[in-house]
Amino acid sequence: MLAPPSRRRTAAIRITAALAVALAFALGVYLLLEFTRPNGGLISFSFLIILPGAISAFVAYVADPWGERSRGAYLLVPVWLSLAAIVASAAFLREGVICIVMLAPLWLLSGMAGAALTYSFRRRRPEVDIDAFYSAALLALPVIALQVEPFIPLPEASRTVSRSVVVHAPPQAIWPLLRGVPDVRPGEGRWNFTQDVIGVPRPVGARLIGNGLGADRHAVWSHRIRFRERVVDWEPNERIGWRFIFDDVAAWAFTDRHLTPNSSYFRVTTGGYAVEALSGGGSRVTLTTRYWMRTPVNAYCALWGKLFLGDLENNLLAVIRQRAEGRPAAR
Repeated sequence: MLAPPSRRRTAAIRITAALAVALAFALGVYLLLEFTRPNGGLISFSFLIILPGAISAFVAYVADPWGERSRGAYLLVPVWLSLAAIVASAAFLREGVICIVMLAPLWLLSGMAGAALTYSFRRRRPEVDIDAFYSAALLALPVIALQVEPFIPLPEASRTVSRSVVVHAPPQAIWPLLRGVPDVRPGEGRWNFTQDVIGVPRPVGARLIGNGLGADRHAVWSHRIRFRERVVDWEPNERIGWRFIFDDVAAWAFTDRHLTPNSSYFRVTTGGYAVEALSGGGSRVTLTTRYWMRTPVNAYCALWGKLFLGDLENNLLAVIRQRAEGRPAAR
């Protein structure tokens, strides 16, 4: 049975008002963190977990004044809110694709948890009318958390990502390529999610200046991204290792201004190639990258680090294999 027109009109007004208040509140918290804590305020438990859960719970509660909606209707609230946040982040706040892709699952899961808890609360106490108190408490929760969280130290973690490829060439033929490929051609490498879907820049070239320990590999990637790799491990025809030096991080804002490679909560530290001779004249080439992070969700970030860095490494290894084997570009 359809609800009377007056009730439908009231519900529509409440839903619209709740969405407007929720989005305005989220935008206010975002701008506050950008202004007061520009070096890491958005990488906080309050913003990543508590805020989306509280906002979804608030909208779900206010949008169901008579406590009649189903669990499914409640769980749809964070879906629509997440879509709205994605559109707003990309169109108006100019957030990078990486930040949006990493943030969306956290906001969605947290929002669903908040909506589900609100649904259970409404079903257990349907006769109690505490709209004003409950709504205010939901919006106050992330604000209170933001005041407390700076006094709680974030956990630190280090991770290593390695990828390998078998190349039909001896180590002596591969070694010059590990020193650097100065002219990566369009189409070289391999297709991957990180660079072909998300849009992370691709390598343009790398050149070794000097020889042995202390030499610098100068790497150039698309969109004017440049960085150095100071050689700290050197064994010709076997391995070359380096420490990353990011002199100019301005260009990294093209990818994502909150995810630079030497920030206070994420740093790419060291890396290197190793080549191992195989029977039959081939070689196994391994590329390793190490990074450090300090976030409230290190385990979650490590999953993305494995995907992103793994894709970049596989692409670089594909270039090495194509050059060593004399293959045409695969893409």
